[in-house]
Amino acid sequence: MLKATIIILLIGVLISLFSGLGFLIKDSATTGSKRTLIALGIRITLAGALLAVTFYGIYSGELQLNAPWHSR
Repeated sequence: MLKATIIILLIGVLISLFSGLGFLIKDSATTGSKRTLIALGIRITLAGALLAVTFYGIYSGELQLNAPWHSR
């Protein structure tokens, strides 16, 4: 369940990134449009949630570091 949440948040960050790029291109001639700023706020919120869920998963033990250089 935790890994699915991480994947969903990552997809949300990517969607927000590309929608912000689209808004930036479409609204470049328009002054006063805040769609790019709103997309940035959504992306920052989703990235913060992604970090929080990842840290929670590592802290609770549901996510583990399995890198070869991390084995003890």
